[in-house]
Amino acid sequence: MHTADLSELDRAIAVTGRGDGEYAAALGAGWLIGDALNGGYLLAVIGNAVRASLADAGQPDPFVVSAHFLSAGRPGPATVRARLVRSGGRHSTVAASLVQQEETRAEVERITVLATYGDLARNVPDVRTTALPPELPPVEECLPSSASDEELRRMVPFMDRLDLRLEPESAGWAVGEPSRRGVLQGWLRLADGRPLDPLALLLVVDAMPPTTFDLGLQGWAPTLELTAHVRADPAPGWARVRCESRNFADGYFEEDCEVWDSTGRLVAQSRQLALAPRPA
Repeated sequence: MHTADLSELDRAIAVTGRGDGEYAAALGAGWLIGDALNGGYLLAVIGNAVRASLADAGQPDPFVVSAHFLSAGRPGPATVRARLVRSGGRHSTVAASLVQQEETRAEVERITVLATYGDLARNVPDVRTTALPPELPPVEECLPSSASDEELRRMVPFMDRLDLRLEPESAGWAVGEPSRRGVLQGWLRLADGRPLDPLALLLVVDAMPPTTFDLGLQGWAPTLELTAHVRADPAPGWARVRCESRNFADGYFEEDCEVWDSTGRLVAQSRQLALAPRPA
């Protein structure tokens, strides 16, 4: 398939093998939040490199990805280095890092990951869960991110990569009336219509605004660590995403995220620890 035929996300996370577990990537400016690239986007780039490193094993899907964010990613060239830690018939584990060169030509590590991959298509259908998808108003009654202030969208081009529809109660922070539940939830799909898949879920679990916005605390909230569990290949259509923080203390907060596909199945979960927002 020619690059021009790929979706925007697939072009943005594309990697080229250099041999010895090294992959070249070109990080796109369309995924910026302020002057830093979205962490979920970086996870998807690394996830694609890990997938490529396991091509011969027939294990294309992330099951568990645990990432430590070390410095802010910037648009431009990047290198992903992947190292096989364990090879198994059902799962394999790979350690990977994404690095970039600063203007001083010094190499800086942006994110380091330990990822376990397998083949979701081989899972035996057996779903037993007490978890329930969030109850949301119909999509047309939710507030689209495309209606955001033009200046905000200019500062956060990442918003234009998504079609996000926040439930009204989750959008009060935008007009200075946060609900203070510590919950943000709504409908989500990619803006260009590309269906979600296991790699895209690595983006989705870090795609919502920080839950601290709903606590009345706006500003950049740098992630320290994020662990994502991909449970199933999502069905096409709108996903329901719910993010919640239950403990904001001493300058740190946790954020739990659930992603439900159009059939009502829980397809991804994550937890991250982040720093309290810095003033915008």
